[in-house]
Amino acid sequence: MNETVRLTAWVRGRVHQVGFRWWTRASALEIGNLAGYVSNLSDGRVQVVAEGDRILCDRLLHSLRTGDTPGRVDGVTEIWGVPRGGYEGFAIR
Repeated sequence: MNETVRLTAWVRGRVHQVGFRWWTRASALEIGNLAGYVSNLSDGRVQVVAEGDRILCDRLLHSLRTGDTPGRVDGVTEIWGVPRGGYEGFAIR
């Protein structure tokens, strides 16, 4: 049985005003069964919070690092935690 987790990832690079949040949401919806959000941070990074099965969150993280993303990803830092819930679907904030 797969563990349910919370992934929080911060994406660095040229990720503002290039469709990166839209692409991340579309990727999460394509993977399926993920809840959370993606948002721009004031320091130029994008924050991604996803909750769901560990294998699904791993797929999203892999896409953030190696996918054909808009803009340019210079690096991704992540932490794993216990799901907090409270999300319906996957939103752009």
